[in-house]
Amino acid sequence: MRSRHFFIAISFLCIACILFALYLQLVWRVLPCPMCVLQRYAFIGVAVCCITGFLTKKVRFMAFLAFIVSLIGMGLAFYQLWVISHPDIQCGRDPLEQAINNLWTAKAMPVLFRSESLCGDFLEPIIGLTPPQWSLIWFFIFAVVFVRIMRRG
Repeated sequence: MRSRHFFIAISFLCIACILFALYLQLVWRVLPCPMCVLQRYAFIGVAVCCITGFLTKKVRFMAFLAFIVSLIGMGLAFYQLWVISHPDIQCGRDPLEQAINNLWTAKAMPVLFRSESLCGDFLEPIIGLTPPQWSLIWFFIFAVVFVRIMRRG
């Protein structure tokens, strides 16, 4: 497969992850926490890098940017998993929530970018894994693909 085909496939996967997060939020009533919202930004960032890489001739550069955004997404997912495994650090109010909810994107599209729960809240597993674990796996897969694209060109 050509690198540009990977870009399209990953952008569709990122959009699917965002749509599934919205499904969890609107149908299952799993409200997003600040880390969930930041991971949504990371998925959108990866998708934007992929679409830009597909439309331009800057394949390696866009793969590098998408790789960096994937690493950031992995870090966010790791941190959320750490907070979930250490519930005693929660004070009942997440200080990151107000900062995220004051962003212009949260005000323009509150369904997608508004944080309404705590990062330490327990999340039910979906096919054996919690949503942050799924995010971590997807960001890892994306990062590996972007490294291969950067090596191939």
